[in-house]
This record gives sequence, C-alpha cells and structure tokens, in this order.
Amino acid sequence: MKYMLMMNTMKAGEGVPAWPKKDLQAHVAFMMSFVKELQESGELVAAEGLAFPNQAKVVRAGKDGLPITDGVFPESKEFLAGYWIVDVDSPERAYALAARASAAPGIGGEPLNVPIEVRQVMSAPPPEML
Repeated sequence: MKYMLMMNTMKAGEGVPAWPKKDLQAHVAFMMSFVKELQESGELVAAEGLAFPNQAKVVRAGKDGLPITDGVFPESKEFLAGYWIVDVDSPERAYALAARASAAPGIGGEPLNVPIEVRQVMSAPPPEML
C-alpha cells in the first residue's frame, strides 16, 4: 500500500532558516539519513522538500480557461514543507515512519514533533464511487 506522509511545519518566516547552523545541519543530516534508510529498505517511492509559501500561488481557471493566480500566503499558520511517498505493508508501518519523521531534531537536538499527515495513495476511485 502506498501512503503519502506530509510534513506540515511552522509559519513561514519562522523556524528552520533562523536556526543556528549546527542545528540546521543536524536536521538536514537526519532527513538525508531517513531518506537513505527508506531507499535501502525499498519503501521509498518519492520524497521532496517544497519551497516556502512566500513563493507559492494558488491557481484557478478563469471563465476563459486562462489561469487566475492568488497569493502569496506568508501569513499561513502552517504550511506543507515536504512529503514522502512510501510503499509499505500496513498503515501501522506508515504511521511508524511518520512518527520518526515527526521527531526530526530541532534546536539543541530536541525532537520537533511536527505534525505529519498520513494518507493512503489511491490507485483508483473506491468501488462505491463508480
């Protein structure tokens, strides 16, 4: 079963970029090690970090089909910082991986305990929708 683990983090403009260099390096080293372990176990499908919200736009189609953009939204309380897509045997394994990612080190090595949203990746609509 594939699951997407989505890391939501603090308000834009706060947090990671302002950390002391050694804490930032420890955090990045943890994330790189976590991805490497997932690759070696064969559970990793994809993983990416995302740009900050001050670089994001929300796009909708206008009446003529042309894009209408809105944003940026730096005042957001939380934002999606990155994600992993994993292929695991059970939801419990996905939850265990999410807990590990949540405990990534922050300032002084203290676990961040950031929320990680876990959703199953659907390969097709549920039968009741067909």
